[in-house]
Amino acid sequence: MAENADLLEWPKKDKRRFLHVVYRVGDLDRTIQFYTECFGMKLLRKRDVPEEKYSNAFLGFGPETSNFVVELTYNYGVSSYDIGTGFGHFAISTQDVSKMVEAVRAKGGNVTREPGPVKGGGSVIAFVKDPDGYMFELIQRGPTPEHLCQVMLRVGDLDRAIKFYEKALGMRLLRRIERPEYKYTIGMMGYAEEYESIVLELTYNYGVTEYTKGNAYAQIAIGTDDVYKSAEVVKIANQELGGKITREAGPLPGLGTKIVSFLDPDGWKTVLVDNEDFLKELE
Repeated sequence: MAENADLLEWPKKDKRRFLHVVYRVGDLDRTIQFYTECFGMKLLRKRDVPEEKYSNAFLGFGPETSNFVVELTYNYGVSSYDIGTGFGHFAISTQDVSKMVEAVRAKGGNVTREPGPVKGGGSVIAFVKDPDGYMFELIQRGPTPEHLCQVMLRVGDLDRAIKFYEKALGMRLLRRIERPEYKYTIGMMGYAEEYESIVLELTYNYGVTEYTKGNAYAQIAIGTDDVYKSAEVVKIANQELGGKITREAGPLPGLGTKIVSFLDPDGWKTVLVDNEDFLKELE
């Protein structure tokens, strides 16, 4: 048990960082154009893997060495995906929400909520959809090192999910938001304060314990200094709270990057990636 206690301290000491979020799109060039022209993202790199019949594009507001980015996957010949009921939205912070909404509208994007203050709060937000139907919340904020600032996922038991991300991934509960009048509760999880970094926004809707995953949203990747040690911690959390390892810790064939991938108790996937290997991949 003492050995387990030492192991469970590891995620808090580890150098953890949100690297990227992976999801599938039906037309890579169309999405790249939309994200660069409407959101102001930059295309950071692109790769084509014809033998596996897919292409990737990495986009973000800063370099992958320091910023959270999106990894878009295009599978040859597949033009649409089911987003499911569990995935919520991504969020982008901007100093001028109205300006970004106008850029989206000018490019034929779908504005689902006009800019305005949050109900019961002071923040100015808007919601827009990208060409594949992924929802983006636009949040008005001052200058920040991370413009891509949230991934929202729905969970069936918020307390269990919070415990899992604390134990398995060493995240902190930054804020809990109770909205009984709208029948939901949110847990904001992350490694640094909400206005400086990325948060995983876990939403529990009263009485809803299960959601459909669809086949569009894939996973979040997080950096670690020791994939093997991190995997042992995840196994302890899986035994106690649910979820499972889907790929044992080790190097990826052909690439050599060490990873471990697993599901949380709600079936959401996370991949832990060796920090040094990841930087080598970027060279």
